[in-house]
Amino acid sequence: MTRPIRPIRTTPPTPPTRRTVLGAGLAVAGTGLLAACSSGSGARPAADYLTPDSEVVGAAEARRKPGPEHRVRLTAVETPLDLGGGRTVRTWAYGDELPGKEVRVTAGGTLALTLANHLPQATSIHWHGLALRNDMDGVPGLTQRDIRAGGSFEYRFAVTHPGTYWFHPHSGVQQDRGLYAPLIVEDPREPLAYDREWVIVLDDWVDGVDGSTPDAVLAELGKGMGGMGDTGGTGHGGMEGHDMSAMSTTTRTAPSPSLSPSPSGGPSRMLMGATSELLGGDAGDVGYPYYLVNGRTPQNPQTFTAKPGDRIRLRIINAGGDTAFRVALGGHTFTVTHADGFPVEHARADALLLGMGERIDALVTVGSGAFPLTALAEGKHRTALAVLRTGGGAAPTASVRPKELDGQVVHGGELKAAESVRLAASRPDRTIEFRLTGSMMKYDWAVNGRKYDPAQRYPVRSGERVRLAFVNDTTMWHPMHLHGHTYQLPDGGARKDTSIVLPGKRLEADFDADNPGLWMVHCHNIYHAESGMMTVLGYLK
Repeated sequence: MTRPIRPIRTTPPTPPTRRTVLGAGLAVAGTGLLAACSSGSGARPAADYLTPDSEVVGAAEARRKPGPEHRVRLTAVETPLDLGGGRTVRTWAYGDELPGKEVRVTAGGTLALTLANHLPQATSIHWHGLALRNDMDGVPGLTQRDIRAGGSFEYRFAVTHPGTYWFHPHSGVQQDRGLYAPLIVEDPREPLAYDREWVIVLDDWVDGVDGSTPDAVLAELGKGMGGMGDTGGTGHGGMEGHDMSAMSTTTRTAPSPSLSPSPSGGPSRMLMGATSELLGGDAGDVGYPYYLVNGRTPQNPQTFTAKPGDRIRLRIINAGGDTAFRVALGGHTFTVTHADGFPVEHARADALLLGMGERIDALVTVGSGAFPLTALAEGKHRTALAVLRTGGGAAPTASVRPKELDGQVVHGGELKAAESVRLAASRPDRTIEFRLTGSMMKYDWAVNGRKYDPAQRYPVRSGERVRLAFVNDTTMWHPMHLHGHTYQLPDGGARKDTSIVLPGKRLEADFDADNPGLWMVHCHNIYHAESGMMTVLGYLK
């Protein structure tokens, strides 16, 4: 029998005096910030937990046998960016590109990336989806110190598993600016055959538009829906004012933002009436002015060129802050090959649904002409666009809606893991239940009713098979993400690190506890996370 376990809380002591290196330093949790015993009855002392700078973490890295080094220098800057269609915004980005320049390494090698922080605030980099050493995971206050403004830090770690990944800050709502980029880990023994590769990064964009910033959006949302009515006494329901009725998946009429101004003085970005049957009701909180494919608006989309008959591997990444995307390529069907970097049994799809943080790889054999790659902002009824051109013909316009959007839609939760990456059959040694709580009314998103506190952990031991049980007690969907591991979904499901948990549903996910340290579990809606829907798994000594 497995046993549900209660969160263990520790009390942080006096801040440390240990000097930092290059403005970042060693892991905060390993320097003593979380090293005092809790005064709570029955709680474990923090000294019972492994820390990010412990010898065990270094030993685990050595067992990965880091290979040849790939060095990268990256600068986070405030810069103007041209989104196309006559829209230039001032934002934060990696260099002067959106997305940031792709980082590509070979599995078995070592990535050594130095980030120089030229932003006016501290920052960090999290390597989304990678099972890497804990002290390089990029979570300030848990695995490292902030990289201060004007400072720099070298991330250095073994890269063991091929696949489609990405990186972004784990500092406030910085991810919802332009600070993100793809990380492609190539397989030195790639089993797939294809002619070309197209990396597709999806995003919802608000920063720098009419005075809006992600911080202002968070401040507006944080005030809640006050006065719009609650759905009962639980505090976890939805709210009146969000229309939950079914709507056509391709209707041309978008839900409307609130008419009230935001705290910044710019337009309100709180979204009303966004619904999706695929997402179980309420689709999102934020009405973005733009939706992008590879940093471009539909009015001036990126064009990818190929030859008729080419077999193209699409690597699709949802880097959005509050938007699920439904993706289709007009006139074509997809053969899905990977979810979150891991191979799956191949599946045919007309369209693909990705929550924030999810990735899907698919193969497509292309015809002759110009075809729309359309990403529907699910439930928001706006689209992003790119163009695949293999021949003549007029380019698709921004208003195009491929019929494939209404065909067979496949998401990561429906896929089956390829035999080569399935976990060995085993009963869980430990079950941890995460109840997802909160509402739009109070904007009090949390895990098990508790807002994020890095001193609160759920314990696991190395060598255990751990079952995570996500129970969604809210009326909104949540893309839940586990750092440092991939889990397997039930009944031979896909190996993943990010999964959609629908309202009122329970999702179980099993993983092997084989990467010691302190690891975050959180909603990848950036505004839900920053409001408190985050927690920590901690390995016991």
